[in-house]
Amino acid sequence: MTKSTKDRFQPVKSILVSQPRPSDAKSPYFQLAEKYNLRIDFRPFIQVEPVSIREFRKQKIDILKHTAIIFTSRNAIDHFFKICQELKIEMPADMKYFCISEQTAHYLQKYIVIRKRKLFVGVRTAADLFDYFKKHKGEKYLFPCSDIRKNDIPDYLAKNNIEFTEAVIYHTVAADLSDLKDIKYDILAFYSPSGITSLIHNFADFDQGATRIAAFGPTTSKSVRDQNLILDIEAPMPNAPSMTGALELYIKKVNNL
Repeated sequence: MTKSTKDRFQPVKSILVSQPRPSDAKSPYFQLAEKYNLRIDFRPFIQVEPVSIREFRKQKIDILKHTAIIFTSRNAIDHFFKICQELKIEMPADMKYFCISEQTAHYLQKYIVIRKRKLFVGVRTAADLFDYFKKHKGEKYLFPCSDIRKNDIPDYLAKNNIEFTEAVIYHTVAADLSDLKDIKYDILAFYSPSGITSLIHNFADFDQGATRIAAFGPTTSKSVRDQNLILDIEAPMPNAPSMTGALELYIKKVNNL
């Protein structure tokens, strides 16, 4: 990546975002690039691999014994319904769905016809679903997830004695980033601890030098610090609720705008 030891506050000209390129042409990232004449590239630092049917069966989970399903990502939806298809399982009409966001709920319609009374949708974070869980304590929840996931939902359900089953349906693994070895960016932007893990996995001798690191969310920020890296840009913040907002504030500062 970089071995530079130059001033950490040099102007920003390039950013690498550790996520797929946005499909929306109006993405704030594209607006940021145009507004400040930046090079912004996108590259997923992690990839997902589905569990095999054999591996899923070892978990001894009876999907149809549950009355509600919790979805926190598109990956979870895709891999869950792939397993259902392979096992020839059809979702009953009275199954309830708890989705972390409107985007996740909208994506769910790719697989099922949703009745509003069966769908409960948060705004953006897992905490948005907690009130729904509390109001529907009698459900038997199924939580399809990765082998690497946040603890907030399982911890809340366990703490409140709400019955649930965790189903690992895909693995989160480090992507191969070897082609980035000699490419330098002024800022690396991360959205998950897995992204940081992938960075170290791919570049065991990573020398941060003048490269600035941006992190979204407290667990990602903690992961940066745990690797003894310098965290330059943290989001969300009261004056910057989004990653692009935090990046813009930083760019204005170091680019003297």
